[in-house]
Amino acid sequence: MLKILKYSFFDLVRSRWSYVYFLFYLLLSSVLLFLNNNISNAIITLLNVVIVLVPLIGTIFGVMYYYDSQEFTQLLLAQPIKRKSIFMGQFLGVATSLSLSVLLGLGIPFALYGLFQSNVIFDFLILIVVAVFLSFIFSALAFNIALSNTNKIKGFGYAILLWLFLAVIYDGAFLIALIYFQEYPLDKFTLIATLFNPIDLSRILILLKLDISALLGYTGAIFKDFFGTLFGSLVSFGVLVIWVVLPLWRMVRLAKRKDF
Repeated sequence: MLKILKYSFFDLVRSRWSYVYFLFYLLLSSVLLFLNNNISNAIITLLNVVIVLVPLIGTIFGVMYYYDSQEFTQLLLAQPIKRKSIFMGQFLGVATSLSLSVLLGLGIPFALYGLFQSNVIFDFLILIVVAVFLSFIFSALAFNIALSNTNKIKGFGYAILLWLFLAVIYDGAFLIALIYFQEYPLDKFTLIATLFNPIDLSRILILLKLDISALLGYTGAIFKDFFGTLFGSLVSFGVLVIWVVLPLWRMVRLAKRKDF
């Protein structure tokens, strides 16, 4: 698995798309720091970009890599190598390369700007950790979609639909439910519904750490009472870990049963 991981990682690192992804974050963070002249404001602005773009790129890149490497995968399958090792190696190569692009693209400008001497370094670390989690989660979901659909057009269509649902449609349906059932106690429903969407969960974690949860109104107070505690933070990161583990478990099962 390590050899496949190493090959996949360096193959993706040499890809022009990895450079474009890295340069985008490098330029964006540099411009934001230049315009805001404040690290905390730059982190808040980056939140909106990272929460939307990282899942999208993770999903599209994961599906694209799987379909583009099908011939190489079939060659590996003909060798005495476990299917689990092949697909876990490829997945880790994709997720690690995407995470590294985000880490370096955001980290270099902030480090040069004096992040390590500021009092918001912990907020920035939370942003990076969330971005890494989202890269791993949506790369795993992408491999699940690709393994379930031999047709490339269907695979890309389902990948876009998944991202669109979790990034846009889920929030709209959640808001409609809160308005429609506003006369009922919705504290537990709100918390549980948030855990079922890694994008919303990641956004709330960062907002709470940045102390701007008041912008969320009554819902923000509920989130702060739970996610703002040590127990709530542990539960949140535990749920993000589950969001990585469950798709990986299903990916391995699909790979073992799939007829290539």
